[in-house]
Amino acid sequence: MKRYPFLNLKHANAAYAEDIKEAVCRVIDSGRYLNGDETAALEVELAQLCGVKHCVAVSNGLDALTLIIRAYKEEGIFADGDEIIVPANTYIASVLAITRNALIPRFVDADTATLNLDTSKIEEVINARTRGIMPVHLYGTPCWDETLKQLAECYNLVIIEDNAQAIGAKAQCPGIHSSSTTGGLGHAAGLSFYPTKNLGALGDAGAVTTHNHAIARIVKALANYGSDRRYHNVFAGYNCRIDEIQAAALRVKLRHLDQETKRRREVAETYNREIRNELVTKPTIFGNMQQVWHQYAIRIEERDEFREYLRISGIDTDVHYATPPYLQPCYKEYSHLQMPVTKAIADTIVSLPISAPISTHDATTIAQIINGFNS
Repeated sequence: MKRYPFLNLKHANAAYAEDIKEAVCRVIDSGRYLNGDETAALEVELAQLCGVKHCVAVSNGLDALTLIIRAYKEEGIFADGDEIIVPANTYIASVLAITRNALIPRFVDADTATLNLDTSKIEEVINARTRGIMPVHLYGTPCWDETLKQLAECYNLVIIEDNAQAIGAKAQCPGIHSSSTTGGLGHAAGLSFYPTKNLGALGDAGAVTTHNHAIARIVKALANYGSDRRYHNVFAGYNCRIDEIQAAALRVKLRHLDQETKRRREVAETYNREIRNELVTKPTIFGNMQQVWHQYAIRIEERDEFREYLRISGIDTDVHYATPPYLQPCYKEYSHLQMPVTKAIADTIVSLPISAPISTHDATTIAQIINGFNS
């Protein structure tokens, strides 16, 4: 029986392996392993992709978001105790970046169609301490619309995108600075290049993208011990630098990102066309935006039974995410919140294989097996 792995990183990187090895050797031979030419070139290429003026490559996605918020604090725009609106349905890193900076997350429930932040519910939670909104482009679907843009302008709020899962995606309307690409929609964005991402490194890596020169300058200093030049520390900073090997590997894979995105879209379209089981709620494909399908997340009430059925049939699945941040033990002070849509998503969500080496033929076979499930 053929097995369909959820993710095999060796296979996912196989097509680029020789070029990555060559890039790594180039770094080793250069003798420059931090803050070198590979990092500088990667920052230029990522800025161009997102349609922004500035990019700072950093250690990981969580650090990217943390550095952005800290930079706005250093600018005097955020202060301890201020609130940032964040979706209840997200990975915990979105919230950790807020609380690590002594700010308060204000959770808003999800939208049933996009699974992202329900922008229609934002205004009702805005108060005198609200300073920002963190839309999360979950599963590769952009979280951006005119409502979000207008709220930011009306209430003078900073928009910080969590773009860990949607690199290269395009929203259905332009962002604040005209770019329609995620990472360039709001005022600043945090990117993750964790190995499982559409653009994945060989370890941890991330980046900050922004249109704001001052924020980019502060982020760059904060990530390097708070120094603007050697042995001159203007901030009490961190060590959040990317290394040259990760930057070099990412530059190789960045050249193939369009191809990777095209293949993921083909698999997603195949699933949407071929899955006909009425017990399964398929994700929405929005014709007026360009999703990049970091995950293909379906919903089904009989999740445990369904996953076991697929496992026996040779199909690996995953759950993103079974417990939302506001119900995690570390955030027990928020456990009283009622987020019915988010809770329903968490109880029913299942991610199907969509990364390499899943082909459209494989997707058709998986869909046929899914169609055979009954509770």
